[in-house]
Amino acid sequence: MNAKEIIEKLKNTHDLSDEELLFLIEMPSLPVEDDWKKRMRGENIRFTQEEELLFGAADDVRRAVYGTDVYVRGLVEFTNHCRNNCYYCGIRRDNRHVERYRLTHDEILSCCDEGHGLGFRTFVLQGGEDPCFSDEKICQLVADIKAAHPDCAVTLSIGEKTRESYQAYFDAGADRYLLRHETADEGHYHKLHPVEMSLNNRKRCLFDLKEIGFQVGSGFMVGSPGQTAQNLLADLRFLQELSPDMIGIGPYLVHNDTPFASEQNGSMLLTLRLVAILRLLFPYALIPSTTALGTIHPRGREYGLSVGANVVMPNLSPTGVRKLYSLYENKICTGDESAQCRSCLENRVSMAGYRIVTDRGDVKR
Repeated sequence: MNAKEIIEKLKNTHDLSDEELLFLIEMPSLPVEDDWKKRMRGENIRFTQEEELLFGAADDVRRAVYGTDVYVRGLVEFTNHCRNNCYYCGIRRDNRHVERYRLTHDEILSCCDEGHGLGFRTFVLQGGEDPCFSDEKICQLVADIKAAHPDCAVTLSIGEKTRESYQAYFDAGADRYLLRHETADEGHYHKLHPVEMSLNNRKRCLFDLKEIGFQVGSGFMVGSPGQTAQNLLADLRFLQELSPDMIGIGPYLVHNDTPFASEQNGSMLLTLRLVAILRLLFPYALIPSTTALGTIHPRGREYGLSVGANVVMPNLSPTGVRKLYSLYENKICTGDESAQCRSCLENRVSMAGYRIVTDRGDVKR
């Protein structure tokens, strides 16, 4: 196969055959220095000629739709309690080493007030599936944020709920909902999740959210234990079926207090390649350059922006709880104040050749 022809086809048609997508997923990369200290010094990553073509095409498409604009989402991680026991997650129910916390209603509102003053026009309320936050409490939170900041969008990322719950959140004023499907392959799903969880229910949630009228985000981990290229192809095909507004992916990162403690982290290079493929498959999509990318390499978020991502999500949570929302090890920016995060990201985005805008950042279909 000719990589240049395949990339050009994807850029022009926004689709490929299974064989062609697998070719892009499985292309060899140049070796990456394995020594952690060297990587963490921020040494530049070298790309193959084929990767350069893919990344350039993705950036072209991103600039054609969104220009150089980068949207910021103020992230509030308001609870690390979770009823689920996903094998990869540091805040899983059975991890007894986690110091649990819940922010109060007023603390969450205060985070949003501070974020608004810093120029954020979308707030993302993210947490584990915490039974203490009833539908009534979530709806009141959403309504109060919207009343205080009517120029802002509210995004929820609180897991699997009933259709009735989702409808209540939407009626209260929530605009968007993030729910990664994590893997679209049934067998792989059960390698990552306990038996009481199901891929069918996760998919049901996503389609319910779309039908209700949310701007919907989904996505997956890259390099999760047992993942194959065929699994990644299934993820891409499922996203085509769902046609989400937002697509969030990041490298799988190990947490030592999970059953996967002895596994390896996912690949930054493969993650970047998939960000680029997603941009070419979904030119309109809002694609974050994730904290996980910044954790695996000091310039990971800048690389993400350069290959098609157009969203960053700085943390507005109180500094006292940031380390406690530990989905994986070595998470960055846990000690920074919100204003520091905002300033740091603005500089990083500018150095990468883009610009942060004060905007709700709605999807451009």
